[in-house]
Amino acid sequence: MSNVRWSVVVDEETDRALRTYLASKGTKKGDLSRFVDDAVQARLFELTVQGVKDRNRPFSQTEILDAIDEAMS
Repeated sequence: MSNVRWSVVVDEETDRALRTYLASKGTKKGDLSRFVDDAVQARLFELTVQGVKDRNRPFSQTEILDAIDEAMS
């Protein structure tokens, strides 16, 4: 896996809070990048799950389970 560099701008209070948190955990080189990467992945997962929920909202649970059963057989 290759890495890319980002330039991001965050509120000073957010920066201070995150750096304070990381320092309390014994910051090591790369911890800030790992934290941002984890946060972005978690947010993308949340958005994907919400998209699926929104897409499936018009259907009943029975209809969804029936579609799953049909796809699996």
